[in-house]
Amino acid sequence: MTQIFDENGLVVPVTIIQAGPCIVTQIKNIEVHGYTAVQVGFKEVTEKQLPKPNIGHLKKAGVSPLKYLTETKIKNTEDFTLGQILTVSNFQLGGKVKISGKSIGRGFTGNQKRHNFTRGPMSHGSKNHRQPGSIGAGTTPGRVIPGKKMAGQMGNKKVSIKNLQIVHIDEENNLLVLKGSVPGKTGNLLKIYST
Repeated sequence: MTQIFDENGLVVPVTIIQAGPCIVTQIKNIEVHGYTAVQVGFKEVTEKQLPKPNIGHLKKAGVSPLKYLTETKIKNTEDFTLGQILTVSNFQLGGKVKISGKSIGRGFTGNQKRHNFTRGPMSHGSKNHRQPGSIGAGTTPGRVIPGKKMAGQMGNKKVSIKNLQIVHIDEENNLLVLKGSVPGKTGNLLKIYST
């Protein structure tokens, strides 16, 4: 993330994303696979960095070895061809996109951090500082109801952010500059959907 100034001199928080080039490695159709989808690969690597099944799959498609492969279901596959290169030129300046990715993992956290619970009193002999409080009735139903907000793993889940505006497109370096933040940390893999 960084910031830029718009034409009015206001600071705009932006995220710079390297969006490709991505290569179409497989096109799935209803007759063979039962659904329509496009598989896309990203980041060229050497053959020794990939398992043999992936090397064979990519050779069959006629593309160079790619580290990351992902599949997206679509309604119509007529616009795509095997080996087609997808770049930032497919996006329009001022358009909106949806970004999906894994959020930053926070590990095992308590209720204050995970669910924004308030803490208990800190004085007068209180022993309830960061405890969750009551988690259910003692007799009936005599159990903790499923879905109760409690301490546990926070983050490291798929998160989607809609309607992020495209502020700038650098076609030479395949950079996409979006207004606002995106899920995950630096170097995180993201899926970009045009809306």
